[in-house]
Amino acid sequence: MTLHVMTLLQFLRLSRQVHLAFLAGKLTESPIYVLGNPSADLDSIISAIVYSYCASNRLPATKPRPHVPLLNLPNVSAGPELYRLRPEFVTALWLSTNFPALKPDERFENASESAGKLLREHILTVADFAQSLRESSQANKLVADVTMVDWNAMPIRDQQKGTGSVSGLGQVSFRTVGCIDHHVDEGFVPSPESLPKGQPVVIQVGPGSCSSLITDELEKRGLWNSCQEASSEAEIAQVAKLTLAPMLIDTTNLTAEGKVTDVDVRSVDFLRQKVTPVDAAWDMEAFYEVISDAKKNSLDLLTLQEVLDRDYKEWAEKTQSSERSLNIGFCSSVKPIRWVIEKAGGCEEFLQGVRTFGTSEGKWLDIVVVMTHFTSPNNQHSRELFVCVTGQNGLSVKGVNAFVDQSGAQLKLSKWTPLDGECVELNDEEIRSTLDGDTGLWSRIWVQANSTASRKQVAPMLREAVAKL
Repeated sequence: MTLHVMTLLQFLRLSRQVHLAFLAGKLTESPIYVLGNPSADLDSIISAIVYSYCASNRLPATKPRPHVPLLNLPNVSAGPELYRLRPEFVTALWLSTNFPALKPDERFENASESAGKLLREHILTVADFAQSLRESSQANKLVADVTMVDWNAMPIRDQQKGTGSVSGLGQVSFRTVGCIDHHVDEGFVPSPESLPKGQPVVIQVGPGSCSSLITDELEKRGLWNSCQEASSEAEIAQVAKLTLAPMLIDTTNLTAEGKVTDVDVRSVDFLRQKVTPVDAAWDMEAFYEVISDAKKNSLDLLTLQEVLDRDYKEWAEKTQSSERSLNIGFCSSVKPIRWVIEKAGGCEEFLQGVRTFGTSEGKWLDIVVVMTHFTSPNNQHSRELFVCVTGQNGLSVKGVNAFVDQSGAQLKLSKWTPLDGECVELNDEEIRSTLDGDTGLWSRIWVQANSTASRKQVAPMLREAVAKL
């Protein structure tokens, strides 16, 4: 089944059909799935979609194949639930494809029923993939090729380098045939020489958004021009708008100190030039604000467990002195810790909720980290860091203490005080005494004054401290 360049929504709808044709045995080989990281944040989702759109039937260079974006959500099917959990993505998709809609049947409302129906017909998640396998009664382990974007290591690794599985889809063995990422290289992706000729392997720490690297790499390969030659300016403008969304969100509209690099600025400028000839009145700042508000307000309707799981990544780190691995989970929240505690119902309820999350089936975490990042009332980008050990685990406590000794000064960790200025009915001293405790659940909380250090920097610091134990 061939995918031609078309409107963004047409491409997504046909991509889903290609996936189903593969499972039905109608294709001689798998499409190349394009899979983002397990947090399935805006950058990860849109990186997968945009790369798929531009690379489909253009890469690999010697034997082009269809590319299918796959959202790394093992427990969320495309539909109203995806709208509820990722409203900022749906808002970005709505703003990119409905102002104007290029086809009458592509109009949808940014609301649960309308958007949910569109998502069900156009988006593929890991949960959808697993459900399709169950319905097809697939007995044998399936092998499929994958290009990884916004991450570079599968959580479940097979013996062959670059081959592994993801949570919720253990019956599929993914063979890595490309990677574009802005995280620390974990040595999982094979060398370019061992991949199909010309496939991308770009792992570059620094850029604020993986979508910036995607844009830059596609431009270098002439794939933006190739798409533009086969489609209208209006169709490319849709894709450009969508690609800009995570760049602007991840760099706070190109203002975040320490997160904006030349490739971010260059990519934003490049994409704006794809939009303005078609939509001269388009306001990039207003576009950013609407998506940013959707993201900030997205947590209001979630449970505590969903808040913790919404932007979540985990690692298993083996200690140097033993064969034991410690499981470390990182949760990220765009709301301050007092808001999360109030959501839980109080300090003790928050701690119990974190324990429940960390020991839930499929996680079994030894260490749970909650990083908050938000704008304070004086318009400063602020961060808090909370770390806890889920059980009576002296090795985990030792690892956290080593992390503080080694990286506390660099992160500028200090005694926690509220920075959010929100009026909540919580006693700050109770928060300090409960979340800085050694009884029950061992935990610590700090203000992280080095606000430029995100999970991308903090997670490797904690993992390194644990690995040296």
